[in-house]
Amino acid sequence: MLEELKEEEIVNKVGGRFKLSTLIQKRLVQLNQGSRALVNADTHDKMTIVLQEIMQDKIVLNMENEIETVKELDLDATIAAAEAPDLEASDL
Repeated sequence: MLEELKEEEIVNKVGGRFKLSTLIQKRLVQLNQGSRALVNADTHDKMTIVLQEIMQDKIVLNMENEIETVKELDLDATIAAAEAPDLEASDL
């Protein structure tokens, strides 16, 4: 279960041990308050669920130290792309 925490891959994925600790703690709070898991897991162990969510890039910690899910990130990118002006080569 906690073998992932012994690997540097998860630490590097998140951006450091402090960010990893913060992300885990905040996500555990969300799950304990009733949030749904973002991965299919055959376990009720919330720590395992959080680690799988991190490893599968389902959650990240943003610049404000808040959790963002992949859906939120995709939606933000879609909105930004829709709001961007259409440029042609002659505009550059």
